[in-house]
Amino acid sequence: TIAKLQSDLPEIKLVLAETQADYIQEATQATIDALLLGIILAVAIIFPFLRNVAATMITALAIPISLLGTSIVMAIFGFNLETITLLALAIIIGIIVDDAIVDVENIARHLEAGETPRQAAISGTDEIGLTVVASTCTIAAVFLPVAFMGDTLGQFFQPFGLTVSAAVLISLLVARTLSPVLASWWLNEVRSQKSEIRSYQNLEGNNNEVKSHKSTPREQENLLNQTPQWENILSNQYQKLLNWSLDHRKIVIAIALLSFVAGVAMIPLIPKGLVPQLDRGEFNITYSYPLPNFATNTEKSLPPQEIQPPPQNSIFGEGAFNWINDLTNSPTRILLRKSRRIAQQIEQIVLSSPEVESVFSIAGFQGEPNRGKVYVKLKKERSLTTTQVQEQTRTALSELEKVTVSVEDIPFVETGAGKPFEIMLLGDNREILHNSATEIQTQIQKIPGFVDITITSQFQNFDNPMEITRRGLKQVVYITANLSDGLGLADAINLAVDIAQPILPDGVELDLGGDSLRVGEVFGSFGVTLGLSVVCMLTVLLLLFRRFLEPLVVGLCLPLSIVGAMLGLLVTQSDFGVISLLGLIFLLGLLDKNALLLMDYINQLRQSGLDRREAILQTGIVRLRPILMTTSSTVLGMLPIALGLGAGAELRQPLAVGIIGGLITSTLLSLIVVPVLYTLLEDWWEL
Repeated sequence: TIAKLQSDLPEIKLVLAETQADYIQEATQATIDALLLGIILAVAIIFPFLRNVAATMITALAIPISLLGTSIVMAIFGFNLETITLLALAIIIGIIVDDAIVDVENIARHLEAGETPRQAAISGTDEIGLTVVASTCTIAAVFLPVAFMGDTLGQFFQPFGLTVSAAVLISLLVARTLSPVLASWWLNEVRSQKSEIRSYQNLEGNNNEVKSHKSTPREQENLLNQTPQWENILSNQYQKLLNWSLDHRKIVIAIALLSFVAGVAMIPLIPKGLVPQLDRGEFNITYSYPLPNFATNTEKSLPPQEIQPPPQNSIFGEGAFNWINDLTNSPTRILLRKSRRIAQQIEQIVLSSPEVESVFSIAGFQGEPNRGKVYVKLKKERSLTTTQVQEQTRTALSELEKVTVSVEDIPFVETGAGKPFEIMLLGDNREILHNSATEIQTQIQKIPGFVDITITSQFQNFDNPMEITRRGLKQVVYITANLSDGLGLADAINLAVDIAQPILPDGVELDLGGDSLRVGEVFGSFGVTLGLSVVCMLTVLLLLFRRFLEPLVVGLCLPLSIVGAMLGLLVTQSDFGVISLLGLIFLLGLLDKNALLLMDYINQLRQSGLDRREAILQTGIVRLRPILMTTSSTVLGMLPIALGLGAGAELRQPLAVGIIGGLITSTLLSLIVVPVLYTLLEDWWEL
């Protein structure tokens, strides 16, 4: 684009002063790398369970086909392959293969029991049809409310929810159509060595109509003879654990409740913010200096030679004030010249750091001649993070006298706010407002993590202010700050409010503004979205199962993920913010899969004549393998993102860490909690 503009304007030299394209390209490539590595890991974990190359390939084919179909849906909705949509694709790699895993694993199990490939494909697919459809539809259902979220962030994450929903629905279509067909073609018949039972099916008539019947204990024993020793040991231990759990149901429920309480107890220990701070290798420095009283000011026009040429690696602009070049003695021009001098001082200080590549300055920033902005770009190969360079810069710039300097991040989501922390004091007396704000500023400065604390009116001429801000007929003073040292925005707000309340005199009110106000709105919005997601999920389950028992068990098992999700965020010191909340919504759609796999098969075995306890124990043997496979593929598919590698990792990591932690704990607990809840609720239902 610059080359084209340069050719159209040969008399002007165009230089790219500020761009985020490099960082976006790096973050995009890092997400693509994580996606590809996730595919490899998700597929690699399948083979040790199935021990069949053809079955593994059938399962793996679900990934490229689902991604291709999702790309078509994205094109229809006009979505681009950018940070959020790529993150959605990377995070669902292990999930879109889940339906195919469950289908192919069940078909392989029928083959191991002695069925023909065609019989196994039909009976195996039919046996888990309800489970696969229900679990996939709930994932799409939990993201339905996300599509209707308002505010900037809500609109920002709509592509995420729609992309995930499209991917899982297409993967369901692949699992229910292509996977069984390929299984009937590519998988070979397996003969039992210790049983003459060849099939779970009876073929009757000349038309080869297949009529299904359920597996018997002898068939299950035959199946165990086909499995490796480690699987037999694991199944036997799980069956013993199930036996113990069914005999000690109160203890199991107590363990589940304690895990939930432990998860909730961790929440205050986790930093809470809006969007994670990114190490993007660039940041802004905004500055301002006090406005003089021009009625008595005797400052003369500065001679041109006092404005030094910009240093090397510096580009300079003059905001919206080029039109007053001829007004050399105007008050605005005097202020602008001083602003340029300050900008050059800042540039020289910043460029003295070996980590800095270039700077770009604007004097007269946002229409105010006494303000300016310096954009700082760091070198790609550097020994310090962006945050560390920012801290060094703050220390170096503190030597500037009578200049207010703020070293600010470039936000990932532009919300229209300035600094992340912003509180407002409202009242009728300007002097009382100013004194109260100054006292609050003094107290906040003592708290680690608050930096660049400013008051909007502190350097203005107090007797003749150029601007008085009002809100609801009351005068307003803003106290703003940047945050560091791991201090989350929500935590900073709570600390500041606790400090300010005892200080405020009568007639002065405190309110939140900017991102400080928005963080509360976002948490509230996500809370409503989370509740609606649960309702949508349970409604889908109720429609599919046509009774309350299964949806109720699933709903009661949802809190099992809290302890793992919070522990993951706490260990990695990830913010509990928008990205983490999105992960919790994602978890809702994943948690029901294990419960449905267990309960659906328990119901099938009970319909075939087994009593409830025997059906639960047999289900534990049969369903343990697909549960471990789907959980392992999902976890390994997200592992590259959870490791936090590459540009933009700070944004991606909390999502994967929360999901992985929640999925692991919910899987381990649900293996014993689901059967116990199933029996308890059914017993209570019959009372």
